[in-house]
Amino acid sequence: MAEPLGLLSAVLAFAVVAASPGPANLAAAGVAIAAGRVRAMRFALGLALGLFFWGVLAALGMGAILQSTGWALTGLKVAGGFYLLWLALQSLRAARGTDTTIAARRAPRRLFWSGLMLNLSNPKAVFAWMATLSLGMGGAGQGYLLLTVLCGLIGLINYIGWVTFFSTGVMMRAYLRGRRWIEATVGLLLGAAGVSLLRSSATQ
Repeated sequence: MAEPLGLLSAVLAFAVVAASPGPANLAAAGVAIAAGRVRAMRFALGLALGLFFWGVLAALGMGAILQSTGWALTGLKVAGGFYLLWLALQSLRAARGTDTTIAARRAPRRLFWSGLMLNLSNPKAVFAWMATLSLGMGGAGQGYLLLTVLCGLIGLINYIGWVTFFSTGVMMRAYLRGRRWIEATVGLLLGAAGVSLLRSSATQ
């Protein structure tokens, strides 16, 4: 079983990483502010499931194998990079249009799958889980299982928090006033993250 102090340190570290403004949180905010809370919650659930999937693999030891296998990690980075660029393109297209955003027009089921695919193609999730599981953990088994469940819940709460905050009336009204600039900014940030992943895959 994991030591309580090591478990607490790992959980706190994961919470900090999960709450930091990365591609997943940025996308959750973008969907929430454009499509509203109810629809964006589907996106958040997809993100949480994708994140938890990598946590389970990391706890089973597959994350270490992926990290040590150059071609697999490179392939994941390439897939993630192009997916982020695709999301960036959609935001930029929405910024140019005069109608509702692409995110707002998506079916709820598609929003869930979009969130799931975003984190399944996110190699940073692998690194976050590997660092968390190795932080202060003296063994495997029940310790890894407990930590994986706790961090999975933290991930879910984090995405729900981003969606809840950015789907408030104040944020929605701000979006309506500055929709083009917001969509363009989100698109550029997602694009920069995608390019960064592709560059990382090329130099690995």
